[in-house]
Amino acid sequence: MLLSGPSSFLCSVLLAQSEPALRQPAPPLAEQVPEAAPLAAASEAPGFLSRLKLEGGVDAYFGYDFNRPADSATFIPGTGTTAKRHNEVSINLASLGVSVAPEPVGLKVLLGFGTAMDVVHLAEPEGDSTGPDVWRHVQQASLSFATGPLALEAGIYPSHIGLESFQSQLNWTYTRSWMGELSPYYQAGLKGTWTFDDNWSAQLHLINGWQTIAENNPGKALGTQVAYAGERLSAAFNTFLGEEGSDGTRLFVDGVATYRVTESLSLAATVDAGRQSRPAQDAAWWYAAGLNARVRLSEPVAVAARVEVYRDEDGLITGTAQTLTGGTVTLEVRPEEHLTLKLEARHDRSTADVFSGHDTTTDGTPERVPGQTLLVLGAVAYF
Repeated sequence: MLLSGPSSFLCSVLLAQSEPALRQPAPPLAEQVPEAAPLAAASEAPGFLSRLKLEGGVDAYFGYDFNRPADSATFIPGTGTTAKRHNEVSINLASLGVSVAPEPVGLKVLLGFGTAMDVVHLAEPEGDSTGPDVWRHVQQASLSFATGPLALEAGIYPSHIGLESFQSQLNWTYTRSWMGELSPYYQAGLKGTWTFDDNWSAQLHLINGWQTIAENNPGKALGTQVAYAGERLSAAFNTFLGEEGSDGTRLFVDGVATYRVTESLSLAATVDAGRQSRPAQDAAWWYAAGLNARVRLSEPVAVAARVEVYRDEDGLITGTAQTLTGGTVTLEVRPEEHLTLKLEARHDRSTADVFSGHDTTTDGTPERVPGQTLLVLGAVAYF
């Protein structure tokens, strides 16, 4: 499927380098509402329930596509986990969940609603007790176990691939990159993480497939990550290897790095490459690269910019042989610790006609055009 990106390793790195306040956990519910005596008492009780935390948020947006698409849909088909609808005030993602820190056993259940959840599960295989409608509202559902340097997680959890998170407030821009949209946001399986020291860690994943909860083939996929997190430089090298559908074996590599140049300026770079074998024809290839910059102008105000190129040489990932390019500029304002506002301008161009246009064909479907220009205002409140 066309989708991606993770609440990845680098999301925490980006926050650590640019917005320390965002990393602060929300106070326990009892602290927020001191008069709620039963909750306060529960938070002091020893054991499993004392580690129970509630989390959630609402991500709303207004997006305007200067194509004025006849179907009101922005981005290319199968993508658009942010600002998918044109000329509407809409809910991108409303989340609510609970988590328990692994000491040593933990869990996390996070449900989501909105246009992002509709898009992200589109590729789920249809079958008995599975498909987009079955999993539509599941953002994460996993069990965890931690002992010493080893941590295990099983279930549905964020992908290890990529720079961007599925949660808008954790990213420098509001809309996601093509590299994010066209690689997994989540995966289903088992993850093992080994922390060598304060800087180095490694992950091994045994997963069902490329952003699928249900299987679409007899085989399993393997994922790996080697990551370094320093005071100024952080980097990760990620891989995916496995069968995809009936097409053949997919090999994908992803490199991500961030560097804090000064207290105010941070840079991030991403590089992707993929290859998939195909029956009775040559293997399909795709490549991508992106560069991001973020400048904090003051404590609540920042400006970010992104440029990217995505080459789908054989049309395997996007459905059309094309090269996508894009540029994004974002103004971010955080008037309160748990409220993020983003005003964003974005322009994308393709070598093929892939975006919805204003005119329609004789059967009423939008004519396709080679570019899109978006203006988006997003607001995220979270706890």
